Amino acid sequence: MKFPPASDVRKMRKSLDITQTELARESGVSQSTIAKIERGRISASYDTVVTLFETLDRIHNNNRKDATAADVASKSIITIQSNEKVHTASELMRSTGFSQLPVLSGDAPVGSISEKRIFDLMRKGKTMDELKDTVISVIMDESFPVVNENTPVSSVTTMMSNCDAVLVAKKGKLVGMITNADMLKLI
Repeated sequence: MKFPPASDVRKMRKSLDITQTELARESGVSQSTIAKIERGRISASYDTVVTLFETLDRIHNNNRKDATAADVASKSIITIQSNEKVHTASELMRSTGFSQLPVLSGDAPVGSISEKRIFDLMRKGKTMDELKDTVISVIMDESFPVVNENTPVSSVTTMMSNCDAVLVAKKGKLVGMITNADMLKLI
């Protein structure tokens, strides 16, 4: 494993949102030594630097494994109602930069609409004029699956091999959406 310079200990520790005391407890390196390394007051031994970076890496991996759907989800969900026209969905996707939208009937997810679905219909012979005034419920795909906010990310990853997004709910109310782009943020 290649390690960054010892001066990066502070930056990595801060990115993990842990204190020097917590890092000391996890690594076995004293808090005062960590403070001196971070300030550049001492040149730490190779073994100490290896211990600190391995500990930081382990903490990072444990945090990632323990992440839940709520931790990863985009909190602002852009949705569209099933009785809206495809033209409205197209404008909404264009203005927000999203390529897919959950379709709701009231507050309940009933389907999904995506750029891909619209383009597939155009390739099959539908004209833009025909599509723009079509009601979304006529052409929508299946709804994205809905998971509880506490669902582990590992379960969401498995689900996303069969769908483009997952909706996240808290007490039955949608609170977020996870797309492939959200999952890539974990890397």
